[in-house]
Amino acid sequence: MTCEEHLAPYAQKSAATAGRQYPETEHSYRSAYQRDRDRIVHSTAFRRMEYKTQVFLNHEGDHYRTRLTHTIEVMQIARTIARALRLNEDLAEAIALSHDLGHTPFGHAGEDALNELMKGHGGFEHNLHGLRVVDLLEERYPDHPGLNLTYEVREAFVKHETKYDAPARALEAFAPDERPVLEAQAVNLADTIAYDAHDMDDGLYSGLAEEAEVLDLPLSARVLKRLARGGVAYGDIDSPDVRRKQFVRGLIDLLVSSTVDTTERRLAEAGAQSVEDVRAAGRRLVAVGEDIEQAKRVHEEYLFEKMYKHYRVNRMMRKSKRFLKELFQAYVDEPEILPEAHRLRAEGGEGLHRVAADYIAGMTDRFAQDEYRRVFFPHEGT
Repeated sequence: MTCEEHLAPYAQKSAATAGRQYPETEHSYRSAYQRDRDRIVHSTAFRRMEYKTQVFLNHEGDHYRTRLTHTIEVMQIARTIARALRLNEDLAEAIALSHDLGHTPFGHAGEDALNELMKGHGGFEHNLHGLRVVDLLEERYPDHPGLNLTYEVREAFVKHETKYDAPARALEAFAPDERPVLEAQAVNLADTIAYDAHDMDDGLYSGLAEEAEVLDLPLSARVLKRLARGGVAYGDIDSPDVRRKQFVRGLIDLLVSSTVDTTERRLAEAGAQSVEDVRAAGRRLVAVGEDIEQAKRVHEEYLFEKMYKHYRVNRMMRKSKRFLKELFQAYVDEPEILPEAHRLRAEGGEGLHRVAADYIAGMTDRFAQDEYRRVFFPHEGT
């Protein structure tokens, strides 16, 4: 258990949680956020992330990130930031491990497809769907739906914001005018640091990103200087694999160090002495330095152009969007082909379109491809 007496005054204490939707007796030696973390790790949605796309599909190679390995990397970075700032590591870990539970198969392409299909039916956004997963779709208890997580972990879904993530609407149940706790802000930034570093790692490994071009980016010069101060002469390393791994290590160290220094300064400037001060601050307090922010943005623009828009990635994303749309339409046109549990939910008032979206969003890449064959190929089994 986190020794809460050692936490900073602006850290979210487990004993001060706003609570759970369904009252329950808390554990004698495991904090509320430890229990949240364990419920998330044991959930079906968490296990499925092993076969959900980060950038490259699973069959592209064994060493590329999946949605699960990305999530673990976000957790590691968030815990480092939390420990350095004396925040609640249990809470940061729980938020990090849950932050992508609502992702569809095939990454943002799958999300875009479902959002188009759900126009007029409430839309689809993976952060809000993640909240739906933990509140409703996971089945673990006999007397209530969902995982019954604490308010602070659930709030983090609604207020998870990065360049690629911004929930489409604020939910009144989560005080939309308030900033989330620092632990959630740390996960938001850790998410961007993870894809800045590890998507670049995958890009270099795949050949979609070119080392010479990467080294010309403004953030890279800072990384190489940081490595040199630590005794690593990047240019003298013969192995491309070792050079790549050292670069990624230096990049994470640079961004995390900037985050810790900048956040400490912002907390002091805001005079933050409590969680309430953090929530009322009017801006995010966990951030990289302004000197790093612009270079980080250029780095992300390079990733977008060289990887996320690369024809190899886009071809597969185009195909995946097409067959997810066909699957969705088949379920809506012929709900009798849905598994019984999902069909009964639709008949029970949740709406056929939402249930079809739930079913597809929960699929792994592999299951979605197999399901397409089962539904549309005449000689496939059921």
